[in-house]
Amino acid sequence: MAELGTTLNGQHPSAQSPHHHVTAHRGAATRLPSVLIATRHGESTANVEFHQAEAAGALSVPISCRDADIPLSLHGQQQAQALGRWWAALPSADRPRSVWCSPYVRTAETARIALAQAAGLGSVPVTLAVRYDERLRDRELGILEMLPKAAIEAKHPEEAARRRKMGELYYRPPGGESWADVALRVRSLLRDVCEEEAGRPVLLVAHDCTVLMLRYALDRLTEEQLTALGPVHNCSTSLWRAQEGRLRPDRWNDVEHLAAGN
Repeated sequence: MAELGTTLNGQHPSAQSPHHHVTAHRGAATRLPSVLIATRHGESTANVEFHQAEAAGALSVPISCRDADIPLSLHGQQQAQALGRWWAALPSADRPRSVWCSPYVRTAETARIALAQAAGLGSVPVTLAVRYDERLRDRELGILEMLPKAAIEAKHPEEAARRRKMGELYYRPPGGESWADVALRVRSLLRDVCEEEAGRPVLLVAHDCTVLMLRYALDRLTEEQLTALGPVHNCSTSLWRAQEGRLRPDRWNDVEHLAAGN
């Protein structure tokens, strides 16, 4: 586990004591999933509403429920089915037999639909359990929640200016989280995943920001590298493999399986 800690917190083993370094080296190969796959939920009804609002410059979206209760759109359900077919087609050694999922409705629906599809194709057990973990939840936006960009500029101009000045990694809206806050809980989750899923392939079903922070932590990105990344696509797949004591990137934000399903 010690070597995993150096991977997630950015510290170099040379900064630790010699005894700590030896312990880390010995334990590294057995404290990682063989494969870690992360996906963002399928398109949600809020994704559709926000896309339309941004295009029109609207100051509101017709959403009255909690962020946690937003479901998938019909298209999002179809994307989740395509994700399940992709899952079923993976080589046996890469095929997740364990799923960790954000407890939000849109992620839970994505996991359920993808699992049903993969199980229906005979590739994973029908009884495979999904583990829900609040550390995979979406970024909390506080007073900015459910506000399109135009509304933030109009209703909270001082916050919009502060956001531009600080950048997304460190900007924390009142009552909400910065990307760095999300990274802290993602690092905590990764340690548990690596401990409990050692040697096995695992799937994480999460959100745009959570998947971004997974890459930030695992690939040791700088702030500039992180902010240069585009958005994480709905039901995209990102994969890391255990190699030389670290989870190393194999693919990022891939959506070929979605095009194949159309």
